[in-house]
Amino acid sequence: MNPPAWSDGGVCAVRPGTDVGRHARTLAHLHDATLAGAPAAGVRRLVARSWRRVLAQGVDPEHGEPAGPLPADEVERRRTESPLHRVLPELRASLTSVAEDARHVMVVTDADGVVLWREGANRVRHRADSLGFTEGATWSEASVGTNAIGTALAEGSPVQLFAAEHFVRTHHVWTCTACPVHDPRTGELLGVVDVSGPAETIHPTTVALVGTAVKLAEAGLWRHHETRLEALRTVAAPLLSGGPGLVVDDHGWVAAVSGMPSIDRVAAPRADRPLAVHGVGVCLPEPVPGGWLLRLAEAERLTLTVDLAARPPRALVDGTTRWVHPLSLRHAELLVLLARAGDRGLDAGALSAALYGDREHLVTVRAEMSRLRRTLGGLLLARPYRIAGDVRVEIVEGPALAGSTAPGLRRLEL
Repeated sequence: MNPPAWSDGGVCAVRPGTDVGRHARTLAHLHDATLAGAPAAGVRRLVARSWRRVLAQGVDPEHGEPAGPLPADEVERRRTESPLHRVLPELRASLTSVAEDARHVMVVTDADGVVLWREGANRVRHRADSLGFTEGATWSEASVGTNAIGTALAEGSPVQLFAAEHFVRTHHVWTCTACPVHDPRTGELLGVVDVSGPAETIHPTTVALVGTAVKLAEAGLWRHHETRLEALRTVAAPLLSGGPGLVVDDHGWVAAVSGMPSIDRVAAPRADRPLAVHGVGVCLPEPVPGGWLLRLAEAERLTLTVDLAARPPRALVDGTTRWVHPLSLRHAELLVLLARAGDRGLDAGALSAALYGDREHLVTVRAEMSRLRRTLGGLLLARPYRIAGDVRVEIVEGPALAGSTAPGLRRLEL
């Protein structure tokens, strides 16, 4: 039994007018065949990819309740630290009332797939409880198999799943539509917004509804960022009247600059260590209301050393002092690729191809570069990604990347 041709791709799980009962039965046959050892054929490519991933991870299709949930204090900590708590009003205004009317629940997770907030129809929430679809539960693919939240995290894109497209059998009576939320400044994945309900309530317009809500939330995050920087600019005016300096927020975003080159971001400041700023040198952070004041300690060219002989690999920044940043394997790979690229740099697509062999991992690359820039700040520039031209770069050869599978590094024979 073959599914409609349109189901080979796309975000929507059904089209208007689809006989959802018949389609659910078709998907159940395909699901059974796949578990019996047949290739995941006849389902959408998105679903086939996910089924292959969760089969490789050993997820049990007969037992899909997630571990946990996390303790209430840990859930509250994650809620407080998540930037998404700032845009909950926008999400509620867009989705909660619609979810209640349509027999759905709205769920917001963090980037690990941990459910932080869940609102909507009481009857559906009670049904979700029986699946462990509750606050504090982890709905990654590794935890509960193919599901809209976990698959949206894995794919970095919107996902709608219907009936037996879910890997775990107890989820076959559900339909779920999820969309990732990204930091509008960096592209870093912050979490997922999901709308879920009984399978018979599926509708393709839900994809557009959730996508629009996420765009509004991301716009709200950007407005919050601008508001914070504007408040810092008010603080900065008298501080910068005394001489050259920068005023930045806690994440290193520049609110104001005087007597120094204009840049958009530096490394996240800390009170106990100097901070390297390209084009400037080493600066000393001083806490101010809502952020930090950076003043030049001594103008000196900076050297970035990528030490591949150390275990783990590390980045050393030398200016008037030396400080050391341990590197993950991925961050060491990124720094080596950028060092080899020189002034021309590499965009997210080129880095994706060098790391993964394709250009389909843009979200992952941007998130990793955001984390690396949080550590090294202005030493790394964007559009395209590159090491600042006034930074001297040295690579100490060693075995740290011997096990790397990145195609771009194998070509370098590191």
